[in-house]
Amino acid sequence: MILFSLPITAAFLGGGGGGAVDTVVGGYACIHPTYRVHKVSSSPLVIYLQNFITADERAHLKKVSESSFRRSVVAGHDGAQQSRIRMSQSTDLRRDAVVKCIERRALDFQGFDTHETQLEPLQLVKYGPGEHYDFHTDWLADPQYSTSFNGGNRMTSFFAYVHVSNDTTGGGTNFPLVSPPRDERWCGFVECDEPYANGVTFRPVEGNAIFWENLLAPGGEGDTRTEHAGLPLTGGEKIGMNIWTRQVPLSDEVRREDLPLDF
Repeated sequence: MILFSLPITAAFLGGGGGGAVDTVVGGYACIHPTYRVHKVSSSPLVIYLQNFITADERAHLKKVSESSFRRSVVAGHDGAQQSRIRMSQSTDLRRDAVVKCIERRALDFQGFDTHETQLEPLQLVKYGPGEHYDFHTDWLADPQYSTSFNGGNRMTSFFAYVHVSNDTTGGGTNFPLVSPPRDERWCGFVECDEPYANGVTFRPVEGNAIFWENLLAPGGEGDTRTEHAGLPLTGGEKIGMNIWTRQVPLSDEVRREDLPLDF
């Protein structure tokens, strides 16, 4: 594994295992792809990951989730409820061997001090034409969702593109308070024609992922600069995957597999 040392709070940023078998789970060989790491911003920390989810993994995730999507909800003072702020369908993923392999990759990327018990159940989110998620943060302002029972607040986020249909238009992921990168090589991944004042908009590219840190050091307050939106899809279909890491281990009840943790 290739390790990149950077002067940031993520201790190790890794290129994948180059086809090496990491572990075997239930007869499944967990083989990590050789993905590329591109730093977008140091403050807030935003990293772009090229080829983070393999084609076989994407096909598996689509197959196991095809009949389980339901209307997405948003966490609020009155509990998790449907809202026009978030127009999509979502489903939590059961931790089969493929999901555990992706979890291990996400954990390894964040360094040796981040543990499996800090991960929320991985979630897929499906968008069709006109669907979107208005501007929001992944860190949770309402303290009822960030108790020690819940693992504290959401420390980091990955958003990976599991499926992007060939006719997809729109549907970018916009961070209005993150300065866009300037090199023209970024144009394969970001909307280079976007006005600079609009921040950075990541194009939906299948297999790639965005990683960012949600909380400020040392106190752990939510970083408002990580506000982002799933812009309206104007055509086609997009399926993304949320990988959220909490500050401390979640309780077994929160990491349950029989009920959704969906907000």
